[in-house]
Amino acid sequence: MVNSEYTTPIPSLDGIRAVAVTIVILAHAGFGDVVPGGLGVTIFFFLSGYLITTLLCKEYELRSCINVKAFYTRRFLRLFPPLLVCLLISYSLVYFDWLGGDISILGFMAQLLYFANYYMIFFDAPIPNGTGILWSLAVEEHYYIFFPLMIAPLFRRFRRQQIGIFLLFFCGLALFWRMYLVSQSDFQPDRTYYASDTRFDSILFGSVLALIKNPTRYTSNNIQTMKLAHWSLLMLGILGITGSLVLRGEYFRETFRYTMQGLSLLPIFYCAVRFSKSIPFAFLNTKVFKRIGVLSYSIYLIHLILIYVIQKLSDNAFSPIFLFFTIFLISTAYAKVIEKYIDIPLLIIRKKIH
Repeated sequence: MVNSEYTTPIPSLDGIRAVAVTIVILAHAGFGDVVPGGLGVTIFFFLSGYLITTLLCKEYELRSCINVKAFYTRRFLRLFPPLLVCLLISYSLVYFDWLGGDISILGFMAQLLYFANYYMIFFDAPIPNGTGILWSLAVEEHYYIFFPLMIAPLFRRFRRQQIGIFLLFFCGLALFWRMYLVSQSDFQPDRTYYASDTRFDSILFGSVLALIKNPTRYTSNNIQTMKLAHWSLLMLGILGITGSLVLRGEYFRETFRYTMQGLSLLPIFYCAVRFSKSIPFAFLNTKVFKRIGVLSYSIYLIHLILIYVIQKLSDNAFSPIFLFFTIFLISTAYAKVIEKYIDIPLLIIRKKIH
C-alpha cells in the first residue's frame, strides 16, 4: 500500500490509512465475519490512485512535464526495501518452522517482482503463510508502472476534467470485463478478486477524484462548514458502502461491488479532505491516527505473518480481541524500526530525485 510522502500533507489521508489498516487487521485477527477486510484493501486502492494522481498533477503544473523515470525511482525506493525485508523475515520463519507454508524460488520471485496476484491465481505453488496479502501490492505496482506513461501525454492534450471522464470510461470497462469473466462456466472468485485487470478501477476511481474535483484545491480557504449538499453526498457514499457490504450474492460481489464501492468513496474522500476539521473527520487528523497512517505500509506487510506465527506457536489459544491488540502493537513497533533504519534514510535520497 502506498504510504505518506511526508512532504505532501494532504488532510485526512494518513488517518484514512490508519482506518483501512485497522479494518484489515481486525478481519485477519478473527473478526472477518463482521469486519469487511476487503473494504480496507479497496480503500487503500482508492487512496493510492487519488494521492499519486494528485502528485502527478502538481508536478505537471509546476514543470509542464512528468519525469516518469524519477517517479519510478521514488516508488521503488519507497516500496521495495520494506517488501524485501518482510519477505526475508517470512521465508526465514518458514525455514526455522516458526511459520507455516513452504518455500519455493518461483514463489519468492513472484512476490518480489510484484507478480503475486497472478501467481496465486494461475500457479499452485507454495508460499509462506501470511504473504498472500502481497497480491494487493502487485495490483498497485502494475498501476504505478502504466498510469504515468498513460497520463503524461494526456496532460499535454486535454484538460484534467476531460482526462477524469476518460478514466471513468475505463472504470466501466473493468465492470464489463468482470461481468464477462463471471459468466464463464469455469469462473473462480479469485480471478476477479486478485487480478490487476479486474481491480484496477478501484484505483482509477481515486484518480478520477483527483482530476475532476480534487478537494485539495479547497483546503486552503479554511472553510470547514459542510453544507446540506455535502452532508447529502456523504450520506449517499456511506449508504453505497453499506449496500455493497449487505448485498451478498456472488454475481454482485464479483462484479458490481467494486464499482459501487469506488463510486461511494468519491464523496467520502472529497468531504474527508476538504472538511478535515469538521466533526465527522477531525479524528482522522489526530496525532495518533496520523502516526499510524504513516506507518501503515509496514504494518500491513507484517501483520498477517505475525498472526500466523502466534497462532502456530500458541496452537490458536488466543481470542480474536487479544490477537488483534497484540498484533497491532507488535506490527507498529516493527514499522517504527523500518521507518528509522530504512524509510527515513531513503527519504533523503527520494527528496533529491526530481
